[in-house]
Amino acid sequence: MATTILSPPDVDARTLPVTEVRMEPARKRVCHLSMTLQTGGLERLLVEFGRHHDCGRYELQFVALDLLGPPADELRDLGFEVETMRFSAIGKWTMLRRLAHWLRRERIDILHTHNTYPHFYGTLAARLAGVPVVVNTQHGRGCGSGWKDRCQFRLANRVSQRVVGVSEDARTLCQAQDPRSARRMTRIWNGIDVGRFAFHGPADTLTAISVARLNPVKDFPTLLHGVALAHPQVPEFRLQIVGDGPERPRLEALREKLGLDEVVTFLGERADVPELLSRAGFFVSSSKTEGISLTLLEAMAVGLPVLTTSVGGNPEIVVEGETGRLVEPLNPDAIAAGVVTMCRERPRWEEMGRAGRDRVEQHFEIGRMIRNYEALYEEVVAEAGRGALPTDMNLQQ
Repeated sequence: MATTILSPPDVDARTLPVTEVRMEPARKRVCHLSMTLQTGGLERLLVEFGRHHDCGRYELQFVALDLLGPPADELRDLGFEVETMRFSAIGKWTMLRRLAHWLRRERIDILHTHNTYPHFYGTLAARLAGVPVVVNTQHGRGCGSGWKDRCQFRLANRVSQRVVGVSEDARTLCQAQDPRSARRMTRIWNGIDVGRFAFHGPADTLTAISVARLNPVKDFPTLLHGVALAHPQVPEFRLQIVGDGPERPRLEALREKLGLDEVVTFLGERADVPELLSRAGFFVSSSKTEGISLTLLEAMAVGLPVLTTSVGGNPEIVVEGETGRLVEPLNPDAIAAGVVTMCRERPRWEEMGRAGRDRVEQHFEIGRMIRNYEALYEEVVAEAGRGALPTDMNLQQ
């Protein structure tokens, strides 16, 4: 049986159509490293990173050095891997080796550390694992007040690309704490998902609301003493406190001692905070220190005028006399005067509330925050690819 072999016709390759094959760039693998994933403002922001990041360019994973809580469950419900290094059970050096092994195994491109302790140990682990880029966010006022905090911060900064302060105040303090790395520090304001908070404006009531964890930093004793001083001048005034924490028994005892049982109500942890905000006349906070307060932003998003202390990033959020009032911290007389002033300015509450909502939409929206972080990622990844020395960066918002 004869076999016929067909020869291909003569073809000029130059006449063939060219098919362009486009390769999609691989997604960058980003690990967010925090001390815990328990209830708190930082942890709430990490959940928002999960909800709003550009999933076409970034693949996120979340690691806590220690304890997990409800935010970890939320992230898992969103489909993310969540790990804990179990620091309190295994010790810091075993934790460090374990973290380095995990970073290497997961081929992390960008390690984003949150606050000083995770920054220090995260940077060490990143060096061991060969992670090319480390970015840090300081969520409070600087890296901490102790000498150990400053030493850890400075050492970690030597081998990381950027440090982000969540307010101008935080950035300035970080620069003072580590002048050598000051050029690599920037500011990105925190943000909230404004769409979750329908604008209601202030309710027609002399009831203020405060939402915070009941810990010493929030300085609720000063707030209670201030309310006790103000109450004779505005006897209709009432205060609701939402949140829980180690200070609650002490604060409840102080409420009784000051004769405020009918004036101040402790509501504990609540899942319906937006609804509670919508029923209040104004928001009040007495913190000793703040980065950028998410609860303050949420209150303004609902349309509440605010009374808060002039600490940290609060003056960057609140425009004095336009969206609320700023008072001196650690001063019951100042709190009392602020409460009386707010109650007497009741006719302006609606105007203040609308101005506050506008300010949050323009400057503190979560999408804006995350796009700024992603722009920062792209810049430092490009620098690392060029082998370039870190340069200063200032994201204007």
